[in-house]
Amino acid sequence: MIIVIASFWWRDVIREATFEGSHTVIVQNGLRYGMLLFILSEIMLFFAFFWGFFHSSLNPVSEIGSIWPPKGIITMNPWLIPLLNTILLLTSGAALTWSHAALVGGILLETITGLLLTIILAVIFTLCQVYEYINAPFDISDGIYGSTFYMLTGLHGMHVIIGTIFLTVALYRAVVHHYTTNRHIGYETSAWYWHFVDVVWIFLFLVIYFWGN
Repeated sequence: MIIVIASFWWRDVIREATFEGSHTVIVQNGLRYGMLLFILSEIMLFFAFFWGFFHSSLNPVSEIGSIWPPKGIITMNPWLIPLLNTILLLTSGAALTWSHAALVGGILLETITGLLLTIILAVIFTLCQVYEYINAPFDISDGIYGSTFYMLTGLHGMHVIIGTIFLTVALYRAVVHHYTTNRHIGYETSAWYWHFVDVVWIFLFLVIYFWGN
């Protein structure tokens, strides 16, 4: 249902921007502010779950053995799949930056190539995350560690999937020449969202996988 609603929303926005000429400078600024406010709300959402993690890890109670990670929890090696996923996301961010610079410079082939590379890396990241979940030595029901781990990484995974869809739409629009060098608000906001996903993962890797172990 959410995907259907989103597809209609994208259809309407593309129609307004490309065929009806409704996206004036004022409308474009409004869309930018809207995306910035949306990202700010997402930051607050992640902040809430990070707060729960720090609350439990910095002052572990006796019920979990007064240690962190809790007694009986076998944590993941941060230098295997988590490090690989970090490299994948950072590389995807670099590819997206390259693609955006090519779009501003009017180089369509590099724009499409960079976007396609970003999407491929995003899909590989998601598959690696699924593999990690399947082989994890604990699950979401394993106390405060399991619940905070899966809430944070799972929430981020959902954002990766949404961002991948966002970038796929941007790729389609680039292929059919919807963007110009100075009018590409859809591409711009999708890039903002993806860089937000990148930054959140860096905090997840440093806090959950590295420091939290």
